[in-house]
Amino acid sequence: QVQLLESGGDSVQAGGSLTLSCVASGSILQIEDMGWYRRAPGNQRELVATVSSGGDGHLVDSAKGRFTISRDNAKKMVYLQMNSLKPEDTAVYYCYAKIAWDHYWGQGTQVTVTS
Repeated sequence: QVQLLESGGDSVQAGGSLTLSCVASGSILQIEDMGWYRRAPGNQRELVATVSSGGDGHLVDSAKGRFTISRDNAKKMVYLQMNSLKPEDTAVYYCYAKIAWDHYWGQGTQVTVTS
């Protein structure tokens, strides 16, 4: 059983920063890709950032220049550093991990950005 647990969500003012963390636990041999999706109210879940096991990160255009994704393979953790937050970044952020043929998801952590 693989579990992902996110933390770090909060309510901040526009222009502020947050760092989200996610730790994977359970029977895990190797985690391939890890990353973050988000779902804003009334919207579908959308990709925010991914990072490979080798540390190659990818950010969607709306996150470039503001967000940084990183991971610690030894700790089975992935992080999302978010700077210059905007109200449109308000969403539930979900961590995911690709392990073998399966994708696993966390329960989500709420990020609210007020203007």
